[in-house]
Amino acid sequence: MRRAHSMAFGSEVVKDGVRFALWAPTAQEVTLVLDGADHPIPDAGEGWRRVTVPGVRGGARYGYRIDGDLVVPDPASRFQPDDVSGLSEVIDPRAYDWGDQDWTGRPWEEVVLYELHVGTATPEGTYAALEAKLEDLRDLGVTAIELLPLADFKGTRNWGYDGVLPYAPDGVYGRPDALKHLIDTAHGLGLMVFLDAVYNHFGPAGNYLNAYAKTFFTERHQTPWGAGINFDGETSGPVVRDYFIENALYWLEEYHFDGIRFDAVHAILDDSKRHFLGELAETVRARLPGRHIHLVLENEANQARWLERDAQGHAIQHNAQWADDLHHCWHVLLTGEDAGYYASFADKPVAHLARCLSEGFAYQGEPFPTLDNHPRGESSAHLPPSAFVTFLQNHDQVGNRALGERLSALCDPGKLALARAGLLLSPQIPMLWMGEEWSASAPFLFFVDFAPDEALNTAVREGRRREFKSFAAFADDTSVIPDPTEARTFTDSRIDWAERAAPPHRSVLADTRNLLQIRHQTIVPLTKTRYLGAEATLPRPDVVDCTWTYAGGWLRFVANVGTEAFTVARDGAQVIWSSGSGDASIELPSWTGVFLTGVK
Repeated sequence: MRRAHSMAFGSEVVKDGVRFALWAPTAQEVTLVLDGADHPIPDAGEGWRRVTVPGVRGGARYGYRIDGDLVVPDPASRFQPDDVSGLSEVIDPRAYDWGDQDWTGRPWEEVVLYELHVGTATPEGTYAALEAKLEDLRDLGVTAIELLPLADFKGTRNWGYDGVLPYAPDGVYGRPDALKHLIDTAHGLGLMVFLDAVYNHFGPAGNYLNAYAKTFFTERHQTPWGAGINFDGETSGPVVRDYFIENALYWLEEYHFDGIRFDAVHAILDDSKRHFLGELAETVRARLPGRHIHLVLENEANQARWLERDAQGHAIQHNAQWADDLHHCWHVLLTGEDAGYYASFADKPVAHLARCLSEGFAYQGEPFPTLDNHPRGESSAHLPPSAFVTFLQNHDQVGNRALGERLSALCDPGKLALARAGLLLSPQIPMLWMGEEWSASAPFLFFVDFAPDEALNTAVREGRRREFKSFAAFADDTSVIPDPTEARTFTDSRIDWAERAAPPHRSVLADTRNLLQIRHQTIVPLTKTRYLGAEATLPRPDVVDCTWTYAGGWLRFVANVGTEAFTVARDGAQVIWSSGSGDASIELPSWTGVFLTGVK
């Protein structure tokens, strides 16, 4: 099955050649540079330039000469063989013959996410090498992999959040067909594939939009990365919005991705009556009926409005949001850390955890201490657990630490085992960070490569060390913080799959596999029935007791994070997992727990 996503942007192979289209509202003159020859492009109105060149096929190289001078890549380039500043390559999407004709995805309730960075998930750091690991992940119990952003970035290494060409998967991991083959293979194994997409900013190097489309940005909105993207401008807004909406559709249609996670949507600033996030979700839902398409938000503002369900319990717009609050509660309890945003959870972490388990957000409009006590969040108690993606670790929570330590390097293994069970057996949608399933020893560090722009490299290096200067551990010496621009910082972040066979990693892997088996056998069937509500109590200040009720039965989690034992009466319920002991009643020593289930 051969599909191509047709759109107003970029190059498109047509019957008699290739149509090239560029939105350049602030350029006086635009010339297509194609395989060494110049082709004038007529003005098509409203800032558009379009031309069809006969006889051109996939593989042709092209760019746009702006006002007789600067040659820039296509902002909707499908591939950049020579990095972000080189010429774009015409890609014919119909050249790849898909084998997943019968694949329509999997229901949201079945999702077990595995977040990964393609460049560090294997020693080779390629799509092909990752493809060889898919069967292992499937056998573990993972049902979906989530790739960190692939949009072309400057250099040979980056987390992906400095992308500047959203339609071009970075060539450092392989060509577009290699990415398609990875997804095709995953579908053959029953695995979904999600992509992390960044629509709130562009990276600091290789973005040429200001040279010919200055109105793509606006000073009305300011973000941590400078002027905001102009989602709500009177003249440019529709085109800018379409650029990103088409991008989402492009990944879902042309590459057969099953879902998209949208990065930091609180930084997508839009004063329109119809917010971009709503239009995006509604358009995707309308254009792709008959497929299980999953849309996930990262949203610091905890806006429950985007997660509403219909009468049948199906997501109206977005399926879920990353549950940062729940992560912060577990992290404070496991490590005792209370710096930065952890301070907002350190005062009563057990109570916050109880609310997160039963209602999703810890903060639902209450003052948030680390935001100068400004209100944060919206009421979320009415939402089902599946409206929240939960995790103990992710790329941010590990990689934004100065030394990139994983949670397994920061806390007691026994405590982590309880949290792992709480993650994988609770009815929210769980996510593992690559290597977490065996407590991988490799850190995940912050790394970039802006060479030969040494000034930018220096700014990133110094900014990273300045960021941690206020932390007591680095107040006197920041030299121990790895240089993000050195290649070794990147290679040190690669996980070692051979560790899985050696202690203590082997037992952690076995525990993860067992928990996911229980999840698929017991938890998922329950969550596919109608959600009725949840209740959490604190029978003791250091004990959480949460029960979720569905039409098909109920699930109860009791966790003792205190120092004294706690007893749970079984009352005829089925114990599906316990780190305590007992039959008629379950004795829970310090940092143990139990999951019970039953029918109404």
